[in-house]
Amino acid sequence: MNHTQTPTEPSSGRRRFFRRAAIGSVIAGLAAGIGLQAYAHGGGSGGWHRGGGFMSMDPAQVDQRLDRMLKHLYVEIDATDEQKSRLEPIVKQAIGDLLPLRSRMRDGRKSAVELLAGESVDRAAIEALRAEQMKLADQASRRITQALADAAEVLTPEQKKDIAERMQRRHERSSSRRGG
Repeated sequence: MNHTQTPTEPSSGRRRFFRRAAIGSVIAGLAAGIGLQAYAHGGGSGGWHRGGGFMSMDPAQVDQRLDRMLKHLYVEIDATDEQKSRLEPIVKQAIGDLLPLRSRMRDGRKSAVELLAGESVDRAAIEALRAEQMKLADQASRRITQALADAAEVLTPEQKKDIAERMQRRHERSSSRRGG
């Protein structure tokens, strides 16, 4: 935290990190364990970050989208039938666990706007909201870490190396688009 930022101000870097880590990382992060292409094929107008993505879909649509993304992933990593049967529940359960957390984080951002736009500043409410948001971020981080470890156990060393290289290239392209 820099000197101009108070403890109650949300850090745009933290928000950006959580958004990418908690949701995008289920796909991009699980990509570290199961393959980058799941995220790459989810990045269009119906992806995690644009147009509502999975948050705006009903459960059947989420399941269909994940199935399509996983099929692309399996091709990219040349997954065996056994790997497919083990990876699918890891990904689907992680998504199922993380979507409600993302929804609660989104609700928290709305609450923060309401608190900060009020006639008076309720510092206790703002702090309580900050603490709750950090708790949700920690829950998401723990769930992502669990899914990553579970997925990594399914892959061969060669698949993990290939995925790591793909992620690095994607990160470099993403950084260059952002000017960093």
